Amino acid sequence: MAAVCAALAATVAGCAEDPDAGTNGVGKLPAQQIAAKARAAASGADTVRLAGKLVSQGGTYALDMRLAKDGARGQLTTKAASFQLLRIGGALYLKADAAFWAGEKGVAGSGSAAKLGGKYVKVPAADPVYQRFSGFTDKDTLLAGLLGLHGELTTGDHGTVGGVRTVQVTAGSGSGGTLDVSLEGTPYPLRLQRGGGTGEVTLADWGKSVDLKAPDQGQVVDYGKKIARGGGGRGNGSGSSSG
Repeated sequence: MAAVCAALAATVAGCAEDPDAGTNGVGKLPAQQIAAKARAAASGADTVRLAGKLVSQGGTYALDMRLAKDGARGQLTTKAASFQLLRIGGALYLKADAAFWAGEKGVAGSGSAAKLGGKYVKVPAADPVYQRFSGFTDKDTLLAGLLGLHGELTTGDHGTVGGVRTVQVTAGSGSGGTLDVSLEGTPYPLRLQRGGGTGEVTLADWGKSVDLKAPDQGQVVDYGKKIARGGGGRGNGSGSSSG
């Protein structure tokens, strides 16, 4: 009888120590499969909120973006300025203060900058400003760059992100990035720590509705091709966060 009780106690203890007990089972898979399932889950979701800091082409960006398949809205902050981005389909709007526009080449004088400050400036697709920042509003492009871990993948620690149980996938012993994948429900990626100290972002609110509404016409300035003529100005960098 004592032997039976001991065996039962050992079994119960073993179950209690199983880090994957009561999860979606992803943590038991090889690291490559965990990463693949996370990418598939991210690709299949219509929306996500992405927040944190990224280093891209020498610039550091703090971002808080709500991304959808057909657009996005949120805030981007560089060392020099902070501004709002809104994209609906192919239409990109940028809302910043006069100081931001005063620093853009092609904006003639403080008077013009003052007229743009606090307005939603509609940016033409061929303009350097569009090319510089539109990538931060493109869900598929942004996630493809972020979730592409570089190096040999290994399964890391179990933990939590925002109260959700996770398992880590580490690339190149950490030099290629570390991804925390949800062990609850759909295996969404919930946090990415990029290699080389080039940023950390959290990914939340998967599948939640994103309000994409065009600004009132009275708040919109269609500035044509005059913005940042010649490609200069602040915030040099690309919306693509890969590399």
